[in-house]
Amino acid sequence: MPRPFELSDPKRARQLADVIASLAPSTPVKIVHVCGTHEMAITQHGLRRFLPKNVEILEGPGCPVCVTPTADIDAAVQIAEAGAILCTFGDMTRVPGTRLTLEQARSKGCDIRVVLSAAEASNIAKETDRAVVFFAVGFETTTPMTAAVLVNEPPANFSVLVSHKKIPEAMAVLLSMPGTNIHGYLAPGHVSTILGMAPYAKQLDLFKIPIVIGGFEPLDILYAIALILRQLRNGQGFVENGFPRGVADEGNITAQRLIARVFESTDVQWRGIGVIPDSGYRLREEFARFDARLRFHIEGKTGDERIPGCRCADVLTARATPADCPLFRARCTPLSPVGPCMVGSEGACSIWYRYGGRELP
Repeated sequence: MPRPFELSDPKRARQLADVIASLAPSTPVKIVHVCGTHEMAITQHGLRRFLPKNVEILEGPGCPVCVTPTADIDAAVQIAEAGAILCTFGDMTRVPGTRLTLEQARSKGCDIRVVLSAAEASNIAKETDRAVVFFAVGFETTTPMTAAVLVNEPPANFSVLVSHKKIPEAMAVLLSMPGTNIHGYLAPGHVSTILGMAPYAKQLDLFKIPIVIGGFEPLDILYAIALILRQLRNGQGFVENGFPRGVADEGNITAQRLIARVFESTDVQWRGIGVIPDSGYRLREEFARFDARLRFHIEGKTGDERIPGCRCADVLTARATPADCPLFRARCTPLSPVGPCMVGSEGACSIWYRYGGRELP
């Protein structure tokens, strides 16, 4: 009787590693993923040990906290300083802006609260007469949750500082940047549950490289890498669903319609990359009354995001590993982070500090 399938089965992992070794070309291959959860699984489980030395996998701009620009953080600080209750996710409180982090603003008396969702922030607004602002960061996974709150008529004292971003557009821009040298993408499973396959094809079809949607268990990731290498061996480059138990090819149509009802695409700044056309969201006119930028008359400008000695921008664009940065584990640690890649729990530097990089500690 066959034993039940287990996603962390060492024997099957070794079998997949053998398949990967047989598919790997003799020349170097660089695979990039755009998901902190993928990097967490890869490093925590030591999956790089299963790969041939010429097959490299790195994290790109897959940490939403890390790519949030100073302009958005400065806007959040200004709103909090104006007397509003500013609600955000925990990692955002420590990311540097031009003047202050949100944590530093809180130490100066601002009312900044950590929440788990836009719905929680909306509930806070129902219990007070003060202005409550939700700092909405994240990719397509969290965007529908913000939209769901807004279509359900939140309290009049509630508004949103929108900083949601779109993954496929960033993936396409990375391929056009000098020095990235990407041969294939491991696409994020959770974002893909919303998007499905079509947006990757729309943004990346021109480049003709393998794009494989992968889950987050060790065997999911090794399987997706094998599919990427198989495409490369066959001279192919298309979008492939390597996570069918979690991702429908068409994605979540209801969530897609919800996003489209509340938001429209706009050009936005990505920390470490620059402005990417149509890679973010703004509220449609119907929902402009919930726009915190309009309500608080915020005109944020991106400040200087270069930190002397910090290579976070190169890590976010998969042109360096955390270990390549001279500040990593020296002046830059989770207790005293220098760049945003060490702040966010999904940032590559934070993950490598906790679990190691190419090798386990």
